Amino acid sequence: MLKIALFGTSADPPTAGHQAIISWLSQHYDWVAVWAADNPFKSHASPLEHRATMLRLLIEDINPPRHNIGLHQELSSHRTLETVNKAKQHWQDATFTLVIGSDLVHQLQQWYAVAELLQQVQLLVVPRPGYEVAESDLQQLRQLGAKFAIANLTAPDVSSTAYRESGDSEALTPPVEAYIHQQHLYECQHAAKETLPTR
Repeated sequence: MLKIALFGTSADPPTAGHQAIISWLSQHYDWVAVWAADNPFKSHASPLEHRATMLRLLIEDINPPRHNIGLHQELSSHRTLETVNKAKQHWQDATFTLVIGSDLVHQLQQWYAVAELLQQVQLLVVPRPGYEVAESDLQQLRQLGAKFAIANLTAPDVSSTAYRESGDSEALTPPVEAYIHQQHLYECQHAAKETLPTR
């Protein structure tokens, strides 16, 4: 039976941190299904199709190349339960692990039909810098009936928000940064150009 990791992200833009997570997942699961999502609890600076393209570039840039990662944009949905149902139709002989960042644990109670969702998947919580997994978080997961594990991984201390606010290109992989410039995404790009010294 295939062990499949489901990793949807609303990352805007996806960063080197997301790339590290995806690469790590590919070493622990038979297949890693990735997609860009709209988070109903957030507003987004770039359209979904741009974020999906950036995710594809991120995956293609993993070195050494990993051949068990796929961009499955057809799984994207506002409701994670619908995503899981789509995945179960696509892979009928598989177990599914839903991957979330530690920053999302507090949101879980607000997710659509979360009890039903957690009956169908295992949960893998990836620690994020600044969002430590507290015992109260674990207790919340237990109360929701989740079968969960904490990933033995610390993603790089970079974030999409920091990039959007300050233009910190250290957060990005070169192909994603090139795509952002090509498509003129994010206001921080315009600000960065305006502050460049002129000769």
